Amino acid sequence: MAVADELRESGAEVSFLGTREKAEADLVPAAGYEIDFLDVHGIDRRNPLRAAQAGFEALAAIGTVRSVLRRRRADVVMGAGGYVAAPAGMAAVLGRKPLVLTEADSHLGLANRLLAGRARRVCLAFPIAGREGDRYLVTGRPVPAAVLAADRGAARARFGIGEGERVLLVVGGSLGARSVNFAAVEAFAEREGRDFRVLHVAGTRDHAALRERLDAAPHAEGYELIEYEPNLGDVLAAIDLILGRSGGSVFEFTAAGRPAVLVPYPYATADHQRTNAQWMERGGAATIMDDDALDPAALLAEVGGILGDPARLERMSAAARGLAKPEAARTIADQVLEAAGR
Repeated sequence: MAVADELRESGAEVSFLGTREKAEADLVPAAGYEIDFLDVHGIDRRNPLRAAQAGFEALAAIGTVRSVLRRRRADVVMGAGGYVAAPAGMAAVLGRKPLVLTEADSHLGLANRLLAGRARRVCLAFPIAGREGDRYLVTGRPVPAAVLAADRGAARARFGIGEGERVLLVVGGSLGARSVNFAAVEAFAEREGRDFRVLHVAGTRDHAALRERLDAAPHAEGYELIEYEPNLGDVLAAIDLILGRSGGSVFEFTAAGRPAVLVPYPYATADHQRTNAQWMERGGAATIMDDDALDPAALLAEVGGILGDPARLERMSAAARGLAKPEAARTIADQVLEAAGR
């Protein structure tokens, strides 16, 4: 959607492909874009029957996409990985439409691996070994404009954060990261010794259980629990340090200039969350804790040690800003326009 905004600003007409079960069904129309839906599902590698069914759905969807491309009079197709992008990309290839791919993680997903050889350009969030040459371009991952435009003073006023207060953000995505969610409450609300505020965006799945534990916690003062926050830009502008997973959101963290304590999801495909976290760690903007080592005492010591050392916090913040690629959406939009002949 960040790329779509840049394309629309350049005068292009943009529409989306998606599924009715995913977030795009609400987010895309709310942003003023039209969307066509496909009846496809992800491949369940643990269930051969469901995996085969998903494959047949993807093949059947190619014809649907070709009809959409004709009706939309599309000049170019951009794929962002995932099971919608596979039939969309194949339809573009069969219809001789230029194809531009984007990859948000530190490895190519299945759809992008299948389509990379047919794409005009593959825009990578990270450098990937073996993916060099003219076809590949490291652009970074696009981030919402709200992250880049957020005002720290206004954001801190919104959350009632006082002058000089240090604030930790705990975040795990729209559903939430269960181990991170519960470890945070235990470390920062059920134990004593915290001298900083906590802003915890829990996600929908765990919110009720976390609310119950927090209401009973002896040290919950200065700990704010939120189920969902649509404007992550305000949240990132208001806080000083992040505790969370290390998916594609690491680019939003760096765009906001915020360092992090990262807990890679151990079951991510090709362990890409660990690679993402190591990218921030090598750049000096993050430390890493293993998911199975989220000991509350160690977590409190790690977070407290960073927030309690202003010089270290500023070094890590400067390193995060140095890793940021705020121009990623514009760069990818330029590649799409070039592929379309503009």
